[in-house]
Amino acid sequence: MFDLRLTGPARKDLDSIDEIRKAVVDEIIELKKDPKIGHSLKQNLQGAWSLDFTIKGSGQYRAAYIIIEADKVCLVFAIGPHENFYDLVSRRASQLKGLLKEVKEANKKPSGKKSSS
Repeated sequence: MFDLRLTGPARKDLDSIDEIRKAVVDEIIELKKDPKIGHSLKQNLQGAWSLDFTIKGSGQYRAAYIIIEADKVCLVFAIGPHENFYDLVSRRASQLKGLLKEVKEANKKPSGKKSSS
């Protein structure tokens, strides 16, 4: 089980969609069980993931997040409707550039655990 955390801007995203907040939270909470249910992002967003979901009557939504395997943390940094979402994610990811780099490097490293048979 992963610890699910939201950055300050992601919390503000939730506040801005108050009328569907519960439905969005219900979708995002699934990341605690399996953060890899989303898909990994590419190019300048490498190291981040996106969870795609539909809110009945409101359309397509996304949540962008970083998986920090070593700490069992899923850090959500953007939530919003699909339209223009990846522009928002790019802006926010630039603020998290150091963390994204660390996550990419950690994911490249082998586990380091070898069987002692």
